[in-house]
Amino acid sequence: MATSNPELTCCGRRHALRLAGATLAASLLHGTSAVAAPAAAAATPVKLPAVTLLDGTRYQPETGRGTGLIVVFWSVTCPFCRNDNPHVDQLHRSMANKPLKLLTASIDQDPAPVRSYMQEKGFGFPVTLDSAPLRAALSARKVIPLTCCIDRAGALRDVIVGEMFEEDILGLIKYAG
Repeated sequence: MATSNPELTCCGRRHALRLAGATLAASLLHGTSAVAAPAAAAATPVKLPAVTLLDGTRYQPETGRGTGLIVVFWSVTCPFCRNDNPHVDQLHRSMANKPLKLLTASIDQDPAPVRSYMQEKGFGFPVTLDSAPLRAALSARKVIPLTCCIDRAGALRDVIVGEMFEEDILGLIKYAG
């Protein structure tokens, strides 16, 4: 699957789980450790950059102080992202009046297809094309979709690789607590 950024690849949650199972089986067979180091240590404080949203407004990290934040990296060309995004939009709509924010970062370079996709699908979640500085602050993993969860204290709590089930995406509301 081609994306706007050839360094990034699409990854389905089920595919990632199969890959992890195969890695574990191979490590047990060969007596090596299959446990990979996490992208960030538990409760790592995060310093997010200010980014410009697709609608021209600026997201300033200071405005979200004291709230959780979910950041989702995606692309209009990624079929796994297309499966996730309706649930991401549902999560966004359910977050009203909760101490949790959502920010999505499209890796696409051209804003026109992103605007068209958002309008066609009726999605209302905030989008930035400034994915590189966000990715630098959150995870070195070069895969989409990628979901990063920051708690109300501003610490990175989870980095989730690949497509997620609807209940998993909607369960991210726990970061409001």
